[in-house]
Amino acid sequence: MPDFSPTEYAVPGFIALILIEIMWAWRKNPHAYEARDTLVSLSFGLGSTVAGLAFGGFALAVFLKTYEYRLFDIGWAWWAWPLCFVLDDLKYYWVHRAGHRIRWMWAAHVNHHSSQHYNLSTALRQTWTGAFTFGLVFALPLALLGFHPVMLAICGGFNLIYQFWIHTEAIDKMPRWFEAVMNTPSHHRVHHATNPRYLDRNYAGVFIVWDKLFGTFEAETKDETIRYGIVRQLGSFNLLWAVFHEWIGMLEDIWRAPWKHKLSYLLREPGWTHDNSRQTSDMIRRDWVERTQSDAQSSAAKPVARRNPIESKGEAA
Repeated sequence: MPDFSPTEYAVPGFIALILIEIMWAWRKNPHAYEARDTLVSLSFGLGSTVAGLAFGGFALAVFLKTYEYRLFDIGWAWWAWPLCFVLDDLKYYWVHRAGHRIRWMWAAHVNHHSSQHYNLSTALRQTWTGAFTFGLVFALPLALLGFHPVMLAICGGFNLIYQFWIHTEAIDKMPRWFEAVMNTPSHHRVHHATNPRYLDRNYAGVFIVWDKLFGTFEAETKDETIRYGIVRQLGSFNLLWAVFHEWIGMLEDIWRAPWKHKLSYLLREPGWTHDNSRQTSDMIRRDWVERTQSDAQSSAAKPVARRNPIESKGEAA
């Protein structure tokens, strides 16, 4: 049975690429990095590694137990690896989408979006509390099908490695055929944006085709500057606040809410309130669409000043 963790071998490459991007930013885009922000991102990466060591054993035990009830004996055949990788990426799309649409899961995933900068160090902002959201249940069907938990872990590791390089502004657009199928820096910049047109779009890990198939794709446009971070920005470089702020906010909402709404603050989308005092991403996007359409109609309704043809001829003469 293979015993291989691809992410461990990739760490030196991560560090080297971050250093290269810092040198690029120093010359081309000085605002791409901010020292305190980068330090928080690196601390996130270290903390998530510790959390993975602390809770990884429990997850593996759950997967191994589930694997005992598998429907098929897929084993370690060569064809199982690409199939596992594709299905694992489909699983990632749905667990990632749930991480944006269920506040309980968002409380852990928001860590990854908390930076107002978009660079390779941002990719290291991995959650410390993901184990408490039980997102692993999305992958259990793959173990039931017969994919060995170690195979799932390895494919998931390569998925994570792929996603590292797309956290950059140094790359504009990839070739059209690549942009059509794969997740790219352009597609993922959209995902990290707080602009209304981009909210909750492009959940893909490796293959952007999932977003196109399930109606969550949005292409990056040159007409609008991307703003990164979260709708309600942290406003702080305090690491512990960055890690736990959404958990704290969620628990406060649950505590203050009427009994009939308490569960909704756990399971509804981020921004939902029983009294509409805040907005969800759908509400923000809807308001933006209505405002944009209204502006377009107003512009179309304005009368166009027509010049007297005699005066025009006179000027031309």
